[in-house]
Amino acid sequence: MFFPRGGSAHVARALATEMPAHGWDVTLVTGSLAGGHGDAHAFYKDLDVRPVDFGAGDAPMHPSYEDRSGAADGVFAAIDDAGFERHVAAWSRAFVAADADECDVLHLHHLTPLHEAAARVAPGVPVVTHLHGTELLMLEEIADGAPWPHAEAWARRMRRWAQRSERLVVLSPGQVDRAVALLGVTPEQCVLSPNGFDPERFDELEVDRTAHWRHHLVASPRGWAPGEDEGSISYSEAEIAPLARGPVAISVSRFTAVKRIGLLVRAWARAQNEDRLPADASLVLLGGYPGEWEGEHPADAIVASGARNVFLAGWHGHDELPAFLSAADVNVLASVREQFGSVLVEGMACGLPPIAINRFGPADIVTDGATGWLVGPDDEAALAGALVEALGDPVERRRRGRRAWRDAHERFSWPALAEDLAGVFDEVADVADGRVAERAPVA
Repeated sequence: MFFPRGGSAHVARALATEMPAHGWDVTLVTGSLAGGHGDAHAFYKDLDVRPVDFGAGDAPMHPSYEDRSGAADGVFAAIDDAGFERHVAAWSRAFVAADADECDVLHLHHLTPLHEAAARVAPGVPVVTHLHGTELLMLEEIADGAPWPHAEAWARRMRRWAQRSERLVVLSPGQVDRAVALLGVTPEQCVLSPNGFDPERFDELEVDRTAHWRHHLVASPRGWAPGEDEGSISYSEAEIAPLARGPVAISVSRFTAVKRIGLLVRAWARAQNEDRLPADASLVLLGGYPGEWEGEHPADAIVASGARNVFLAGWHGHDELPAFLSAADVNVLASVREQFGSVLVEGMACGLPPIAINRFGPADIVTDGATGWLVGPDDEAALAGALVEALGDPVERRRRGRRAWRDAHERFSWPALAEDLAGVFDEVADVADGRVAERAPVA
């Protein structure tokens, strides 16, 4: 349902690419915004994709699991019954057009109205549901009394869809207990399958750092601040000089409140003010699509904190990420509610030790003291301390980076993960075939 930009779209693309090697032909039914960064034909190039064009009115714009003021994608739990039916009707048409009733398995990402559409259009086809975690966050807010007008109706629907699923794919061990408690499913329904990386794309690259940062921050900048045009923040040759000679920390994320970019900037300024960071250390903030941010914008946090050597590089496509990671030394993710943390895995695959928060997905990805650093949520002092350790000790940084690279390639490579998930599809399809055979009349 989600148009290409978020993490689940990258997962769908990776699996659709890998599954044919394990005997599964894949058709992708997905939301799209034609002609731009959300164009499904471009994002899923060379795959069998059937776009549902939001701009053309094929379906209403998809909702979100986050309640963000002024956003085009309002929170699911605020949509009434009539709005729900409009979504179901639109995706039912898309499933009919894609011959969903002739498939062996429907692999549905997130708990959305696609489940209701599948039940109406292809009731005999087994469903495997991929929980990316954000749906669990919304359910937790509903359980805590969030005041959305249709919260309970959506919670009931999502529990029903989950319970009907043959399998629920979860990204980390910690999600199993949460899924059982929130959705009323059994642990046996849950299959652990973390997100991965493409080993042909993500690896340590030889990058001319001076040329790389000069191009992206001086010659063709994309950094931006609220109220200004995309690309409005540019830097001089003198300003970016530290990026060529000193250690570089990079943070790759959206500018949403849970990502805690402002906290990271303040932790950086704190370490600088205490004279604990190397003088030529730099922090690059990669991400933040123009016009999309919540709360304090990073540019404002930089000014307010007095942080030095912090650079806004703007939003870049996923294909550009390996070069950015290879031009850095440490990967930082300050997010307090990260359900997995694919960018941590991708950074590790490029030899970068991560600094992350000891909660949810990152706690399962990063081994503190071995492959990276873990700190408590919203702990500015601890985050500053980890930055100092990582950037001030090149020997320890390289040691953890080597272990991170090895760990990523052993645990998170998409070809191996896809093979395991293909086995789940095989099992689910075989069970469904057995049920059909049991129901078939005996001659």
